Amino acid sequence: MSELTGLRAVVTGGGVGIGLAVAGLLAERGARVACLDLDPSGVGEPLLGVTADVTDEDSVRAAVDRAVEVFGGLDVLVNNAGVGAQGTVEDNSLDEWRRVFDVNVLGIVRATRAALPHLRASHSAAIVNTCSIAATAGLPQRALYSASKGAVQSLTLAMAADHIRDGIRVNCVNPGTADTPWVRRLLDSADDPAAELAALQARQPLGRLVTAAEVAAAIAYLVSPSAASTTGTVLAVDGGMHGLRLRPRTT
Repeated sequence: MSELTGLRAVVTGGGVGIGLAVAGLLAERGARVACLDLDPSGVGEPLLGVTADVTDEDSVRAAVDRAVEVFGGLDVLVNNAGVGAQGTVEDNSLDEWRRVFDVNVLGIVRATRAALPHLRASHSAAIVNTCSIAATAGLPQRALYSASKGAVQSLTLAMAADHIRDGIRVNCVNPGTADTPWVRRLLDSADDPAAELAALQARQPLGRLVTAAEVAAAIAYLVSPSAASTTGTVLAVDGGMHGLRLRPRTT
């Protein structure tokens, strides 16, 4: 497939997991892609790995400028960098609340500010933010994470309204529980990893975790010319978790 040929993209958090899967698929479909990450050592050709810290405005701006210098412009920004958090509203320190919002919300702000001047010059400009089912579903032990992702969804809609007349489309994807390194670390730290995995699988109507490739496919659609009339949209990739209420299985 070559539907993205000629497009130039930046993916934050592109060194691993969903971000790397997104970058690889965009490149497979013809785009030139820069992966911005704290540790881009796992990024190989044809991808461009660039060291960047989304909590540092100068770092992000320098990394975006580097991608623009190499590619000659920018058409796509995928704001994927993020961190997780567990616990109720009481369980995380205020410093941890600030850290998670600094990465998950202000990281999008910093990367978008750096990219906007270049995106305004594109005829195919698109931004996709990686959000979460946690933005819309009340999940236990996810107060901080859910709050940050709720902010991401609201920010996405506001950005879509603000930049539609700049010719920039803005959307987000809301994955369900995805099979990522972070989730695997959570499972490894559980008292009974097999039981915890079964519980996570059971709460998604499809009965399994979402794959990074499935999230990447949704993002690839949203940045493509095929989605030229799609903006201000929240695309769930969650195995039906946000809308389906299945009856219990009977034996």
